[in-house]
Amino acid sequence: MELYKENQVKIYNSLSKTKEVFNPVHEGHVGMYVCGPTVYSNAHLGNVRTFMFFDVVFRYFLHLGYKVRYVRNITDAGHLENDADEGEDRIAKKARLEQIEPMEVVQRYTVDFHDVLKKYNFLPPSIEPTATGHIVEQIEMIKEIIDKGFAYEINGSVYFDVVAYNQSNNYGILSGRNIEDAIHNTRTLDGQSDKKNPQDFALWKKADDRHIMRWPSPWSDGFPGWHLECSVMSTKYLGEQFDIHGGGMDLKFPHHECEIAQSKTCSGQEPVNYWMHTNMLLLNSQKMAKSTGNYILPGEILTGENNVLSKAFSASVVRFFNMQANYRSILDFSSEALEASEKGYLKLMEAVNSLGNISADKSSSVDIKEWRQKCYDAMNDDFNTPILISHLFEGVKFINQLKEGKETINASDLELFTTTINSFVFDVLGLMNDAKEESSNKIDGVIELLIKLRKEARDNKDWALSDQIRDELAVLGVQLKDGREGTSYTIS
Repeated sequence: MELYKENQVKIYNSLSKTKEVFNPVHEGHVGMYVCGPTVYSNAHLGNVRTFMFFDVVFRYFLHLGYKVRYVRNITDAGHLENDADEGEDRIAKKARLEQIEPMEVVQRYTVDFHDVLKKYNFLPPSIEPTATGHIVEQIEMIKEIIDKGFAYEINGSVYFDVVAYNQSNNYGILSGRNIEDAIHNTRTLDGQSDKKNPQDFALWKKADDRHIMRWPSPWSDGFPGWHLECSVMSTKYLGEQFDIHGGGMDLKFPHHECEIAQSKTCSGQEPVNYWMHTNMLLLNSQKMAKSTGNYILPGEILTGENNVLSKAFSASVVRFFNMQANYRSILDFSSEALEASEKGYLKLMEAVNSLGNISADKSSSVDIKEWRQKCYDAMNDDFNTPILISHLFEGVKFINQLKEGKETINASDLELFTTTINSFVFDVLGLMNDAKEESSNKIDGVIELLIKLRKEARDNKDWALSDQIRDELAVLGVQLKDGREGTSYTIS
């Protein structure tokens, strides 16, 4: 029987602001959409935190036996620099500054994004659609919204009529905002006079003469609004109503609020059953943002080439650090915090690596099934990775007590315990066993040191010490081979 049939997952729904039992639209299937990157620059660690959490959600649903369609888009057009329907497209601006084609910008940073996620052991999404690959569908959705009476064209641009929509719907249902507040807080921007109402948002923008990225439409040569692509691609690949929509908390308004309005206009129903939002990642207690220069790139953590950390850290240590905090809480990134996480991670890996040396006994002194259920209960409670990790460390303590002979475990329980801890550590949390690699590097360093000492002994004609080093290494399974270019070794 699939594990999902015996595990009831509860999700904190940003829409209802409560935890709700997860009931998928289609039995045994999960449809999940997560807003991906706008590929005009390198993704910083704050961006990656969101994708890392939803990678764990994806992994857990797969572990439970669900068939998951995970859609994460690439925004390669239409994202204006101030998110308020004015200014330059972020990608076009980058292309103009660097005097290259916009699609060169897109390619460069899409490749970088994928490289980073691969290094951090992300599973690829089921589908990764792009905005530019769905221009036709976006134009068709705009036509439908106009036909429904909730959009209007003016001077070649098309805007969503928020006031008209709000007369029969609730614009602000996700963010808790209302139109009066939106009007009060809206700044007057150049070109905004085209709109009937200042809070209306663009579905299609007419391109000016400088704008490189443009497509023909019934209204003008132009480009789609940023919010439109996600409504189009989520419903195309997941249906008019699907299970989960995720993203960072900063996307609640206006992006996700606008998505709801667009999709509901076309389908007549709420498009998403469970909205999930991750919180901010701070850097040394301040908001991580490129605009302030207070950020760190994921690749810089792995190389140690940065001004923030005391040394380089592995991808798994960073994953472990992220999972030690609830996704809905603010997390503060610092060198001290990573060092503490590294100690915990290495302790966990040491215990997991020693499981193969544990011998089964006739009986078990600990209830393994009860411990196993606590691990599932943690993940079933809104993917509570910090609580899961605390239970995994109960497992670490148990392993150490088994090695000391203070606890016992029978053969069937040992198999269940080993399978469970490996499943949660590697399959669900997505950690890699970097500790083995680090241990191997240390062994290599020790052998190289002994080879150096042996060479010094040979140079000093201390043949007895030279032979002793060679022979004792051989007993340990390390075979030395002297050649014209020095001494090499193999480990058997």
